[in-house]
Amino acid sequence: MNSVDFLLTNFILHTRSEYITYEIRTEIKLLGRPIPDLIISKTDVGKSRNYSRNFNGSVYDRFKWLCGYPKRNKLFCFICLVMGGNRSAWTQEGCVGKGRQGNSLIVLIVKI
Repeated sequence: MNSVDFLLTNFILHTRSEYITYEIRTEIKLLGRPIPDLIISKTDVGKSRNYSRNFNGSVYDRFKWLCGYPKRNKLFCFICLVMGGNRSAWTQEGCVGKGRQGNSLIVLIVKI
């Protein structure tokens, strides 16, 4: 089980992060955020042609708080998962593309 898997399991089971001990949080923080290559792609239809967009791993360098979770093929806020807090798409569902809350992540994918 990786750190995101562990944190998501505890976040889903409990509403508050106090169930994750300080020692466990520190250990997870020392392990670092998982930054796997994800298979995220999207095709947009333009007026004159179609645009294919694919996930670019360099987004992890630009946004140090992002982490990836290959089981769901989505992105999460690593700090939010470790520190706890409000339930949101960044801590529960993961984000990719444009979600129901309107949180656009087009910045995370590159136009080809």
